[in-house]
Amino acid sequence: MIAGFPGVGKTSVAAFLATLVDAVHLSIDAVEESLLASGFARGWQTGVATYEAVRAMAELNLHLGHVVVVDAVNDSEEARETWRRAALATGASLDFVHLVLADVADHQRRLEVRDRGFAFVTEPLWNDVLRRREEYAPWTDPVLEIDTSNHSADQVAAILEKRLALRSIS
Repeated sequence: MIAGFPGVGKTSVAAFLATLVDAVHLSIDAVEESLLASGFARGWQTGVATYEAVRAMAELNLHLGHVVVVDAVNDSEEARETWRRAALATGASLDFVHLVLADVADHQRRLEVRDRGFAFVTEPLWNDVLRRREEYAPWTDPVLEIDTSNHSADQVAAILEKRLALRSIS
């Protein structure tokens, strides 16, 4: 489970990691984009539905023996409980990874220049990220925190592969 604020590199790291370890990559934003494009209203209920849809897909893939890499902000205990339930239901291990970007100017720049091609999931503004920082729930689980300031996404993925010893069952 790769968590962190918008713009720290979650999706890029998750994609590299999934390729590196032959895992399934599930992105909250991609599923939310699909729900919003299908006419769901933007808001809390759609956010919960998105997490639950991704959890269901994670469980299906975990039951098949795949490593699953999920990327999501995961800023609340309720969001993190989603992944605890999936791990419990499947007997899978759960590793929380929290990506941070200590270089604040770089974080703001990355956020302001990114365009992920979504039509319905809007890119947050820097003030949105600052507000979310104030609301971000402290971690109660063990969490591996990595600063992406001085590492490319593929370098972070390689670090995670070694630290977490990830491989799919084939």
